[in-house]
Amino acid sequence: MKRKAKKNSYRFKIIAVWLSLMSIFFVELLAYTWCRVQCVKIGYEMTKEADRYQSIITWQNKLKIELAHLKSPERLAGIAKHQLHLATPTPEQMIIIP
Repeated sequence: MKRKAKKNSYRFKIIAVWLSLMSIFFVELLAYTWCRVQCVKIGYEMTKEADRYQSIITWQNKLKIELAHLKSPERLAGIAKHQLHLATPTPEQMIIIP
């Protein structure tokens, strides 16, 4: 009877060790999977932000072009002449400051 008790005790220890190792393996597998999912998610977010950055840069360039157009001397001269009814000063109207 003692022999059977020792054998059962030995079996229980083997099963406990086996279950412990399988539990550790399962936890490591879950941790690895979670890490990979996070890596993929962050990769998608980085791609999305890179696309957003490019669209903002494009928009900024378009705004710079529009600003340059709005500041152009030809456009300002046309507005001064047609909307504000201004004219180029004659030499008599000019005062030269020494």
